Amino acid sequence: MKLTVAGVTLNQTPIDWDGNLARILHAIETAREQSVDIVCLPELCVTGYGCEDLFLSDWIYEKALEILPKIVAACQDITVAVSLPIIYQNHRYDTACLIHNQKILGFTAKQFLANDGVHYEPRWFTPWPAYQQGEIEIEGHIYDFGDLVYDVNGIRVAFEICEDAWREGLRPGWIHKTRQVDLILNPSASHFAFGKTRIREYLVVGGSADFDCAYVFTNLLGNEAGRMVYDGEILIAQCGKLLKKNDRLSFQDINFLSCEIDFSNESNSELASVTDDYDKEVEFVKAESLALFDYLRKSHSRGFVLSLSGGADSSSCAVLVSEMIRRGVRELGLSTFLQKLGMTKLFNELEGLDEQITFRHLANHLLITAYQGTVNSSENTLKAAQTLADSIGATFHEWKIDDEVGGYTQKIEEALRQNLTWEQDDITLQNVQARARNPAIWMLANIHNALLLTTSNRSEGDVGYTTMDGDTSGSIAPIAGVDKHFLIQWLHWAEDHLDYPGLHPVNCLSPSAELRPLEQIQTDEADLMPYPILVEIERLAIRDRHNPTKVYQIMKKAEVVESELLKTYITKFFRLWSRNQWKRERIAPSFHMDDFNVDPRSWCRFPILSGGFQEELAKLKNL
Repeated sequence: MKLTVAGVTLNQTPIDWDGNLARILHAIETAREQSVDIVCLPELCVTGYGCEDLFLSDWIYEKALEILPKIVAACQDITVAVSLPIIYQNHRYDTACLIHNQKILGFTAKQFLANDGVHYEPRWFTPWPAYQQGEIEIEGHIYDFGDLVYDVNGIRVAFEICEDAWREGLRPGWIHKTRQVDLILNPSASHFAFGKTRIREYLVVGGSADFDCAYVFTNLLGNEAGRMVYDGEILIAQCGKLLKKNDRLSFQDINFLSCEIDFSNESNSELASVTDDYDKEVEFVKAESLALFDYLRKSHSRGFVLSLSGGADSSSCAVLVSEMIRRGVRELGLSTFLQKLGMTKLFNELEGLDEQITFRHLANHLLITAYQGTVNSSENTLKAAQTLADSIGATFHEWKIDDEVGGYTQKIEEALRQNLTWEQDDITLQNVQARARNPAIWMLANIHNALLLTTSNRSEGDVGYTTMDGDTSGSIAPIAGVDKHFLIQWLHWAEDHLDYPGLHPVNCLSPSAELRPLEQIQTDEADLMPYPILVEIERLAIRDRHNPTKVYQIMKKAEVVESELLKTYITKFFRLWSRNQWKRERIAPSFHMDDFNVDPRSWCRFPILSGGFQEELAKLKNL
C-alpha cells in the first residue's frame, strides 16, 4: 500500500493562540492541497513548547482543548498528528493527538521526559508508563489515552515523542516493533546544537531499521521563546534508509516535506538526494541569524543597537545582524521580510533597488552602532569598527567618554581624599571605562526602540572577564553560548566565505579590552590564558564535570603546555569560575548554540557562594 506522508514544521510562539492556530490550519490545508494522507506537526505546537511554568496552570490546558475542535474540523479527508498538553486524572501529560477525517482517534502520552541540559520537563509533566492505556472524556466524548497503536488506512501507526527516541534500548519503538507498527511519527521540540542533526539522523534512520518501519520526525522551527533555537528539521526514513530531509533553519513560518511511501515494498518508496550544511561555521551563522530575526520581530522591537569596539565579539554581532538581513530577504523576499518586522513603510523606498544596496539600506535602519573611545583606545580599533560598519551599511557614531570617566574618577578621589593609580587601582580604573559607556548606548537603544546587543562570549562568562553593567549590559547576548576561540576562527571564515572584506582590519588585531594605558599593550590572552587552553579546560570542567585534578591529568597527557603552567591555568579557571557565578546570573538572555552553555537559567546551575574548590586546588598543587 502506498501513502503520502509529510512532516510540517512550524515557527510557533508560547500562548500565541491565534497565530499558532493559524499556522497549524495553514499547514493542514497545505497538506490537503498536496493530497497528503498523514501529516505530523511538531511537539506542543498548539500551546508552544517553551511555556515553562505556565504548564503548571490549569487554564492553559483548558485553552488548548478549546482550540482542538477547530483543528479537528480542518482535518477532512486527512490524518493529522497535532501535539498539545492534557490533564488526565489530575496529572499533566505531553501528548500527541491523532485526528483522522475530522475524528479524534486518541491521545498518545509521552513516556520519557527530557531532564538534562536545557530541559526541565518533569517539572511540568508526568511520564506515561509503557503498555498502559486508559480512556479520557472530553466534551462528553470518550477517547483512548496512553500507549496506543492506531489503524489508519490499513496501516498501523504509533508515536515516539521527542525524548522517547533518545532513550537507547528503552525507546517505545521496540514495543511498537512487537506490535508490527508500520509507521512511527515523532513530533519533536529538539533544540538546535552544533552537529545535532547527525545524531537525529542516526536515531531516525537507525530506528526505522531496528523497528522495520517508516519513520517521520518533525521538529519545531525558529526562536520560539527567547533562548532555544529550533532548526525545523524534518526527516523521513524507512527500513534503514533516509528517504528525504529538508533544509533546516528556514525563515519561513511553515516548512513542508512530503514523501510517498510504499508500505508493502520499501524499494518503491520515493527517494530524494539529501543536502545539508553540516559545517559548524555554516550552522552558526544560519542559527544565529534566524534567532536574531525571531527575537526582533517577536519582541516588537525596531532594530539593534551595538557598542562596536572593533574587536572580535562586537564585530561578530554586527556580521550576524547583517546576515540576518541578507538571508531573511533572500528567503522571504523584501515585502514579507519587512511585513514580518512591521516595517512595511520601507517597501516603496527599497523596491527595485540592487540587492546589495537594499541590504545596506536595511542595515542602516536595523543596526545602529557606536564606537565609544577613551585615551586608552587605539586608532586601529576605531578604524576596524568604522570600516566594518561602513562595509555593511550600519549607522555608525563615534564619540569619546573621557569626560564621563574623569568625572566619576574625580568624585571618588575627592570622597576618598586620595588619587587613584594604575598600580593600586587597576580593576577599578578599567571597569569605570566599561561602565561609563553604558548610559549613552542605552539612550540610543531607547530612542530607536531597539534591542541593545551585549557582546559577552562564553569564555568570558566562564571566568568573569567582563564588566557588570558595562559590556554585559543589554537586551540580549547573542554570542554568549559560544567560546572566544571559535569566534576568532569564525570571523576569518566569514571574511572569506561570507564576503565581508570589512572584517579584514578586525581580523588583523589581537583581542584586547583596551582599558589600560596603550603603552601596557593589554591583550585578553595575557590577562587570562591562551583561548584554546581556556576552551579545553572549560569543556572538561563544565561540560564533562571533572574536578581540577582530573582536568589536569587529562590535559597533561595531551602535552598542551608545561605542567606547572598548566596547573596555574587550571587553578585560575576554577577560582575565577567560582568567584563569578553572580555575573553569569545576570548575563542577558543568550541563544543556546553548542552542546552546553554556562547560562544558569538554561544549562549550568552553580552556587553563587561556594568553597571555591579550595581543597581540590590544594591537591592539584601537590601533584
